[in-house]
Amino acid sequence: MFCEHVPRHSDARSCARHCLAQLGCVFLEVPFSYHDARGRLTGFDVQIAEALCQEMAVSCMIQTIVWEQLIPSLEQGKVDILVASMAQTPERRQRVAFTNHYYQSHSIFAGRIGLANDSQPGTLAGLRLAVMDNTIQADFARRHYPRSRLLPVPHQEEAFALLLAGQADLVLSDTINLLGFLQRPEASDYDFIGTPLLAEGLNSKAHIAVRRQDKTLLARLNAALEAIRLNGVYDRINRHYFPFSIY
Repeated sequence: MFCEHVPRHSDARSCARHCLAQLGCVFLEVPFSYHDARGRLTGFDVQIAEALCQEMAVSCMIQTIVWEQLIPSLEQGKVDILVASMAQTPERRQRVAFTNHYYQSHSIFAGRIGLANDSQPGTLAGLRLAVMDNTIQADFARRHYPRSRLLPVPHQEEAFALLLAGQADLVLSDTINLLGFLQRPEASDYDFIGTPLLAEGLNSKAHIAVRRQDKTLLARLNAALEAIRLNGVYDRINRHYFPFSIY
């Protein structure tokens, strides 16, 4: 997301230092960021990013970046903010700073209706589990489902495609991602398998990321998040995409 800061005053020296900024990116993933029928980039993350830009008086241009390039793009100065449904991990905290969370969800499996009564490791032994790589869900599956065949993929949509094509038996993701998938017409034969996984670290909270040294920007984002929560903008965006609060 490339942005031009809208100055609140006309001081030339201040404007030279603060008026131009690069402000973030989002990863292409329904319902968080995707192209609508007219080809316009939209989605929950996109609209939250736009609301934050408006609250901070910043004019933004948004671009999508593949997941594995998000943090490198931030570190290299190509963007200044990541609005990409990113969970905190110890490794990521060593590289970036995170805002307060802007939504949260649990993790759960989805598969063909009637495939299994629960999601215990023994029940799913021998089954093919598709999961987006480099995520907390992938790490969890590797540790707790050693008797299942793990199918790590770079993008969430690829995991869904494997499931629909019969090349995977289950997808492990967060409840919000899976809700959007299960509402699609082509997924009418699929449902949640088992109950949400309650293991520590899988109650995922999504945060916005900035460079660790950008403490002023971090504070401004937290203030803007609080503002859109209080003024109703966040709830309006939430209701547009989800039938329940994800905060």
